[in-house]
Amino acid sequence: MSAAFDAVLEGYRRRLADEVTLMSELPREQFAARRDEFLLAVGEDTAQFLHATVVGLGAKHIVEVGTSYGYSTLFLAQAAQRTGGKVTTYEMSAEKQAYAREQIAKAGLAAHVEWKSGDAVKLLEGEPTGVDFALIDLWKDLYIPCFERLYPRLAPNAVVVADNMIYPEHTLPQAAAYRAHVRAKPDIEALLLPIGSGIDICRKIAGP
Repeated sequence: MSAAFDAVLEGYRRRLADEVTLMSELPREQFAARRDEFLLAVGEDTAQFLHATVVGLGAKHIVEVGTSYGYSTLFLAQAAQRTGGKVTTYEMSAEKQAYAREQIAKAGLAAHVEWKSGDAVKLLEGEPTGVDFALIDLWKDLYIPCFERLYPRLAPNAVVVADNMIYPEHTLPQAAAYRAHVRAKPDIEALLLPIGSGIDICRKIAGP
């Protein structure tokens, strides 16, 4: 890691701490109305796991579906710097992605990220094949459509990680449907891990 990376991460940590306090004070309906204002990040344990997985795989073609405010992008971009790769990150909200771009630039990692703003399901149709690693972390009803766009583009031994498989509880039926869908593929092996809010990690099995 670098001093620039550490400074940006510390900024995210402060924002997360402030938001945890604010969210605890907001009535549920107000939080729901203001949900998009909050980072709702994968958390540092999950982010470190993502970083280690990308580096361990030597992944170069990295995809992130759901930039949000760029917390996980920061770790993926730093991993891409280590592997000589690049992250292509997709986000519906141009405002969120603008914030993320600013943070990634401050961390000195702009050269390792390509930004795509709009409907990820449609935009993923233009993603080149040979994806080595992907993170899916957006609205849960889009997990399966996004996986289906990624699936034919995965390289042998590619890894796909999906977040929020255990929490929040109201999304558990959608999380379960995603896991069942992934495991129905004949060349996919998968494992649910209790890291952060729960992650499902699957690997595309290389042919003989």
